Amino acid sequence: MIPDQPTFNAPSSCQASPAPCIGLFDSGVGGLSVLTELQRRLPLVDKCYVGDVAHAPYGSRTGSDVLARCELLVQHLCDRGAGLIIVACNTATVLCIDALRLRWPSMRFVGVEPGVKPALALSRSRRIAVMATSATVQSTRMRQLVEKFANGAHVHLQPCPGLADAIECGLLDGPELMNVLAPCCASVRAAGVDTVVLGCTHYPFVARHIQRLLGPEVTLIDTAAAVVDQAIRLWDVKASTGRPLVRVQSTAGTGAMRRLLQQCVGLEQTTAESIVI
Repeated sequence: MIPDQPTFNAPSSCQASPAPCIGLFDSGVGGLSVLTELQRRLPLVDKCYVGDVAHAPYGSRTGSDVLARCELLVQHLCDRGAGLIIVACNTATVLCIDALRLRWPSMRFVGVEPGVKPALALSRSRRIAVMATSATVQSTRMRQLVEKFANGAHVHLQPCPGLADAIECGLLDGPELMNVLAPCCASVRAAGVDTVVLGCTHYPFVARHIQRLLGPEVTLIDTAAAVVDQAIRLWDVKASTGRPLVRVQSTAGTGAMRRLLQQCVGLEQTTAESIVI
């Protein structure tokens, strides 16, 4: 546990949902892209999303720091009645999901991994790129995915330092965002790929800019749909409720989260609450 971070003690008035909920967490606002798809596909299921905004971005933290935060967030979601937890963060998935499964063996976890396999299936040239945080690009899991699925194809791994942080601050447009995004996209274009994986759940919020910078001939892949497919396979739909509750929580200020929620179809009226974990 990070020594200077207080743990969260749920007040006695907080009770688990009448029906088990699906829990989701991310380093910040990025996982809202997964929550949006989950709400579209499973609108009658209670959901609780936690964005660890106070500690974002995870991509610049050590693996031990990220694991410590993930353990606190998982316990928080368990306390809220989660029957399944989506690790809606690529960095947290590649660094921590195996350890989380060992600590909570009865919990069903769904992770978000860079979609190397589906990208290679779509690529005509067998040349793809993965845009992700530095931590994801450098992770053992990323290397394993490439070794398992590349099979002679070219996989360009593109770190995007500062991009998740910019989105976390609400920079979805304008010159400041372009200053961060343009060099990354220039490197991807130079690699001559035809398919690009958005390897961070933050990146779909600026996908239109990535597409413009890469050109219309490049196909972008967002793995949110595949993640929700897996969650549906694992979820007991009989546990759904007729009056679903969607809770969105943040460990810091909720300004950027509120702004992004207004752009998420089906979540426009959802409020964000601040919590301490």
